[in-house]
Amino acid sequence: MSTTGRGLHGRVLDTLGPEITEGRYPPGSVLRTDELAHRFDVSRSVMREVVRVLESMHLVESRRRVGVTVLPSREWNVYDPQVIRWRLAGADRPRQLRSLTVLRSAVEPVAAGLAARHATAEQCAELTRCALGMVAHSRGGQLEGYLIHDIAFHRVILTASGNEMFARLGDVVAEVLTGRTQHDVMFDDPDPAAVTLHVQVAEAVRARDADRAERLTREITVGALEELDVLAP
Repeated sequence: MSTTGRGLHGRVLDTLGPEITEGRYPPGSVLRTDELAHRFDVSRSVMREVVRVLESMHLVESRRRVGVTVLPSREWNVYDPQVIRWRLAGADRPRQLRSLTVLRSAVEPVAAGLAARHATAEQCAELTRCALGMVAHSRGGQLEGYLIHDIAFHRVILTASGNEMFARLGDVVAEVLTGRTQHDVMFDDPDPAAVTLHVQVAEAVRARDADRAERLTREITVGALEELDVLAP
């Protein structure tokens, strides 16, 4: 088999991970590594590596004489980008999107206010570039190009806040924005009002207007929740 060990490991994860998050293996299910190795036609060492990754996500737990046990969702590392991606690809997508968007609405407005106080000149410039990139890709079904600038914009906001906890949520926000696009939980073109709001947030951060930056970002997250009411009720 010409596929590399890393490729095998990724192939098994991309199948087994979503099966666990979708509930094919309910909490308490015991996974037999020998059976899985046979099913996926991989070595036991590959399966052990897959199990180690799933353990790091708290999706499963390995115990001697018991085996690999699937953990309840309350134990999962729900901030892990891969876990988010798997859940967004499954039937639980609407609830997952709503949960993540509520998280954004709690964090990002505060982060924008802090960014207006702490952003460097370079971060302000990058924020403006991202906003203009969003404008340039906001028409004509350019959602993939728009997504690139949208993710970059929100990463800058979280990082420029100066709060290391907020900055670490960049991957989480990237996954929810990607999920909205890839799973058609968006209109054909972004809402023009939302695009304008991003430009205004960049201006508010550059002007050091923390109150305005926070208020405008809150409008963005409220709009994202309203979109879910229409597109993913």
